[in-house]
Amino acid sequence: MASSALISDTQSWKDLRAHVEEINKTHLRDLLNHTDRCQSMMVEFDGILIDYSRQRATLDTLKKLFNLAEAAHVKEKIIRMFNGEHINSTENRPVLHVALRAPRDAVINSDGKNVVPEVWHVLDKIRDFSERVRSGSWVGATGKALKDVVAVGIGGSFLGPLFVHTALQTEAEASECARGRQLRFLANVDPIDVARNITGLNPETTLVVVVSKTFTTAETMLNARTMREWISSALGPQAVAKHMVAVSTNLKLVEQFGIDPNNAFAFWDWVGGRFSVCSAVGVLPLSLQYGFSIVEKFLKGASSVDQHFLSAPFEKNIPVLLGLLSVWNVSFLGYPARAILPYSQALEKLAPHIQQVSMESNGKGVSIDGVPLPYQTGEIDFGEPGTNGQHSFYQLIHQGRVIPCDFIGVVKSQQPIYLKDEVVNNHDELMSNFFAQPDALAYGKTPEQLRKENIPEHLVSHKTFSGNRPSLSILLPSLTAYNIGQLLAIYEHRVAVQGFVWGINSFDQWGVELGKSLATQVRKQLHASRKKGESVEGFNFSTKMLITRYLEASADVPSDPSTLLPNI
Repeated sequence: MASSALISDTQSWKDLRAHVEEINKTHLRDLLNHTDRCQSMMVEFDGILIDYSRQRATLDTLKKLFNLAEAAHVKEKIIRMFNGEHINSTENRPVLHVALRAPRDAVINSDGKNVVPEVWHVLDKIRDFSERVRSGSWVGATGKALKDVVAVGIGGSFLGPLFVHTALQTEAEASECARGRQLRFLANVDPIDVARNITGLNPETTLVVVVSKTFTTAETMLNARTMREWISSALGPQAVAKHMVAVSTNLKLVEQFGIDPNNAFAFWDWVGGRFSVCSAVGVLPLSLQYGFSIVEKFLKGASSVDQHFLSAPFEKNIPVLLGLLSVWNVSFLGYPARAILPYSQALEKLAPHIQQVSMESNGKGVSIDGVPLPYQTGEIDFGEPGTNGQHSFYQLIHQGRVIPCDFIGVVKSQQPIYLKDEVVNNHDELMSNFFAQPDALAYGKTPEQLRKENIPEHLVSHKTFSGNRPSLSILLPSLTAYNIGQLLAIYEHRVAVQGFVWGINSFDQWGVELGKSLATQVRKQLHASRKKGESVEGFNFSTKMLITRYLEASADVPSDPSTLLPNI
């Protein structure tokens, strides 16, 4: 295994650093003329086609990146992850989200115990419960069927499930299974989010799923108590047992909250929050909305990529290739950001989810051994579906900062429309942009080309596109539950590869703790000031003034929940 030495000390890293000068002498419009190179930079797996020929890289670059992966012991680290070793060293935990979607007969050990049977025990419990709710054999306190679900959770307990839910909403089979049902997600502690989530809902037909591993997350538990008040005020305290269930590991606090522990669905400490969508965190609310059979297809899609990631040679391994190219762009070419651009409205919540998967995982400044890093890690992720993004931030991408782009397209639309006498159908129009934008970024447009088009000289510089802007294209055959699972797993493992190369711990997130602890101090101050009239003390001048102004200006805000929540 690797020593505590930094990867930047290796000859492979130094070779890539020196190689940048050679790449800077090239332009993508020339690199794309080499058919053999382009052909070598296309990889296909299980119907998914990856084209990375528009990366600022040559075949020699790839060789050097594979040498870097070898120096970083990436293959060994992948195997250690799948073997359940405690690769999350700061929390002394395995990293086994792959076990969440493993086949029933698989063997994946954690501390000498096969965890797959435990996973399937929970999955079977979810299957049984969701089928009872969907069939109407489990009803609410007044005997009405529960048609509406509000999932209460934040971070990984929200972003991943929301991405999958949004992607499935317009998929033909899934939408048919969801007919007459609603799934909403309550994440923000802002009371506006509460109001929006319960507007139009009837407590009699609503089931609340509280998602919190410890059942102590401040925002989630306040929202959970608010939903409990909404239900009990309308139906009586005894109704909570019929209208609220939990996804948690803390059965004691679940019971104290008023939820029957038998209606709690477990997951484990080897499930990282942002990697938890395939656990009960996502599977329970998604199964309630779409049925377990749809969600099982999603899990199988993710599992297919897991096996590809574990077994495929690096030259054909999609997550490995994408991870290495991201390291190349960030640490060597110096590009700090990445745009995630799905040409499918169904994937509108992909970028927000990957923001967390990537930025919370790889936003680190020290190595896994605690050594400060002399190189940058992580990417600033953002994105919007095409063609919306084209009318938003593509100007900067084309003529401003260089930002590597992930273009994601789908061959078969979930909702095809064909209008008579149109030149192309609606999906063809969308995909025309998917194919054109990467070339526009790569080739650009020269002043000479503009002058040949008789563009006035004073506009030539304004209409010049430098090109040489890297991108890659991911083409999915369709957007079924299976394909959505594949896409999720590709990005999850890509993030892991980057972390393995950089030598960081991609599976802890200590950066979220400091702000939370400071918020606790503020919370105590707000309580003391409102209830006891105490003055604001113990903060710097700026914070003291802001808190004081807030307290003074909000002193007349009503505290009666009946003024804030419908149906109470």
